[in-house]
Amino acid sequence: MSYSGSNKKLVLITGAANGIGLATAKKLATTGHDLFIVDKDETEITKAVTELTALGATVKSLVLDLSDSENIMPSLDKALGDAHVDQLINNAGVGFARNVESTTFAEWDLTIDVNLKATFIMCKYFVPKMISSGGGEIVNVASAASIIGLKNRVAYCASKAGVAGLTRAICVDHAAEGIRINAIAPGTVDSTWIAKILADAPDPVATRKMMEARQLDGKMGTPEEVANGIAFLLSPEGRFVNGSLFVMDAGLTAA
Repeated sequence: MSYSGSNKKLVLITGAANGIGLATAKKLATTGHDLFIVDKDETEITKAVTELTALGATVKSLVLDLSDSENIMPSLDKALGDAHVDQLINNAGVGFARNVESTTFAEWDLTIDVNLKATFIMCKYFVPKMISSGGGEIVNVASAASIIGLKNRVAYCASKAGVAGLTRAICVDHAAEGIRINAIAPGTVDSTWIAKILADAPDPVATRKMMEARQLDGKMGTPEEVANGIAFLLSPEGRFVNGSLFVMDAGLTAA
């Protein structure tokens, strides 16, 4: 499906150096979007810019640690200047394999700061600007963990449930002003993040099989599949979808 109606919009994507963020940037590069990508990893974001430019996209980038809450808005002011962002994808995220007892205060704070607080700050920054120019589209990357509890993911589950609630609240407040905002809830996606989890697991093979079995077809999703969902939510074809939690999990949350 072609989303030509969205061509030449400027989209800002956080966590864009790999995984779902990079796959989404590549998808939108092929539909004519201009890209502004944000990530804390300078080496990886430089590689991403090269890849995206090779696809013909106009790309700008910003190295930014979203856990540094006080620095987000000033950094955006400096980097964007008078550029207008039409669409926003809040994708950056972190997580720790911990239950409530083993989660440290530092791990809790970092997870909430990156996954939820930074999403709030980005929306707070861009929603008024979008309203003043007639509206805009936002996709917040939540998770199947915003719907169900996952073992040893206490801070992550809490943060992603918060993202879903934040999304609905912003929709209720600002839909009439031209803001179309949705959250997407992927199941387990075979990404660099999963690779890191498996590398740290006592039994990587068994852990991978467990992760695959969460989906009812026994397969993890791919970043590209989630990118297709995000592209739809940003597109004119997604006009009637607002304030939703768009689930892409091969039945994980249906079981």
